[in-house]
Amino acid sequence: MRNIAKEVGELIRSQRKARGISQEALAAKSKIDRSYMGRIERGEVNVTLKALWDIAASMDISTKLLIPD
Repeated sequence: MRNIAKEVGELIRSQRKARGISQEALAAKSKIDRSYMGRIERGEVNVTLKALWDIAASMDISTKLLIPD
C-alpha cells in the first residue's frame, strides 16, 4: 500500500534541500513548529492542506511540486 504522507514528506525535504533551506528556517517561515516539520518530512503525520500551502509559499514554489503523481 502506498504511503502518501511519506511521499509528500520526501518531496518537501528534497525541495527544501535543493533550495539550501534548513528545516528550522522553513518551519519558522511557514509558521510551523520545527518538530512538527520533521514529522511531516518523515511522513509520520498527514499534513493539512493549509500547512502544505504555507510550506510551498515559504519556498516560493507551487504546491504541485509537493504532491506525488
